[in-house]
Amino acid sequence: MGTTRAALTDVDLRTLLKGATADERAVAAHKLCRTIDREELSGEERVIAADILRVMAADAAELVRRALAVTLKSSDVLPHDVALKLARDVESISLPLLNFSPVFTDDDLAEIVRLGGPVRQVAIAKRPQLSEKVTGAIVDFGGESAVETACANDNAAFSETALQRALDRFEKSEQVLAAVAYRNVLPLAVTERLISMVGDQVRDHLLNNHALSPETALTIAVGATERATVDLVDQAGRAADPKAFAAHLNKVQRLTASLLLRSLAHGHMTFFECAIAELAGVPHHRTWLMIHDAGPLGLRAIYDRAGLPARLFTAFRAGVDTWHSMEFDGGLRDRERFQERMLQRFLTQPQGTARDDVDYLIDKMDRISRESRRTVDVA
Repeated sequence: MGTTRAALTDVDLRTLLKGATADERAVAAHKLCRTIDREELSGEERVIAADILRVMAADAAELVRRALAVTLKSSDVLPHDVALKLARDVESISLPLLNFSPVFTDDDLAEIVRLGGPVRQVAIAKRPQLSEKVTGAIVDFGGESAVETACANDNAAFSETALQRALDRFEKSEQVLAAVAYRNVLPLAVTERLISMVGDQVRDHLLNNHALSPETALTIAVGATERATVDLVDQAGRAADPKAFAAHLNKVQRLTASLLLRSLAHGHMTFFECAIAELAGVPHHRTWLMIHDAGPLGLRAIYDRAGLPARLFTAFRAGVDTWHSMEFDGGLRDRERFQERMLQRFLTQPQGTARDDVDYLIDKMDRISRESRRTVDVA
């Protein structure tokens, strides 16, 4: 092993094997591990290096074994059997390797999760990359902290089934639910279930801090109340895909007349058009013509085809007429003025909306007025 000997000298090797103190042996171990990791070794030299690493791993002094584990925690030169031996050692030695070592297989990690206890489970959950096999083991056998840590690790791959099992096991854990909610990507079925489990703070944080794209944020609303869905449309903004959103709401039977009425009251005409088109089974461009350009009978025809209740048609008619009557000057108050006029017109219709919708619209109008007054005061 000429290369290694040239770098370390015989004195270093003798110190490693027969040093008088643990400190001396630890320094020699660290130096040798760095050389083994950095030098290009031949096949024969690698065999000799592996034997030396096995000697270190068997040293009685924890300091020596720790020098080995910390120095080679991210290296692929550590022999597999040595890595497994050190993974069973005390935590100051095992944890650095469990956090980083590429030597462990998925089977190794899954088995350590199953048998290793909560501290080792968390260490594995923090790894730079985790496969679905390992995260599945963490979900099945890990404690709450390990599952939370793995879910918060966006470099950890999760199957949809594993995420659903995590929600099953820890449905009462705010920490686990929040960790799942803040993942960059979630299966739609998980978001649909999750939105009904988390509190307002987590939901608002996701939306207000743009942790999710507008498109994904819109899908989160599915499974929540209609009122929350409309508020979410407000927050998600115009970057969302209203056609896809309407199609998905219809698929899960949440594209109701009440939702459409509320969305129209918010001024979301594009979403309203897409929703009507979805319910009626008519292409958007034809629906647009019937709502806006086909005379007084066009809206009624597409409305009836969409299967919406006759008692609400007058309110919808008022909303569309208000939209057409508005003139927008590009000012800061365009949207607020539109919503105020739309809501006022809804509430003065002879055929009123349902009581819940009326209460909601009044509350919405009050909020618009309060926000407008604050804007004026600040200016």
